[in-house]
Amino acid sequence: MLILNGPNLGRLGVREPEIYGADTHADLVAAVGEWGSGLGLEVDARQTDDEAQIVRWLHEAVDTRSHVVLNPAAFTHYSYALRDAAAQVTTSGLLLVEVHLSNPHTRESFRHYSVVSGVATGTIAGFGFVSYRLALAAIADRLQG
Repeated sequence: MLILNGPNLGRLGVREPEIYGADTHADLVAAVGEWGSGLGLEVDARQTDDEAQIVRWLHEAVDTRSHVVLNPAAFTHYSYALRDAAAQVTTSGLLLVEVHLSNPHTRESFRHYSVVSGVATGTIAGFGFVSYRLALAAIADRLQG
């Protein structure tokens, strides 16, 4: 299973901690690894500021039959390349859960629209790191069901 994090998430802990919290990306990677393990999921967490890299990772998910938890970050609102790659994941029968640390609908108006959510299996937002735990639990539940 891939956990893919987009731009600026490598700056967790120092970027707007009043919104994103004081924990770092390394803390997030450790948490998702622990949560995934507890659910019987093998987790590979990655982060990039490069849109093309996330697209390549989504293609890799299709090719390796890996489910995805995706925090597209700023790409959420405008990256049609990312949206099309995410659609390949879900149309190939894999699960893709879009996650956000904050609730985009309580923030600036440009953050209210996601080009990804229309092709995602589901979206979880507003619970900080717990958004990832909920996404992993949802995927584990679907795989067991």
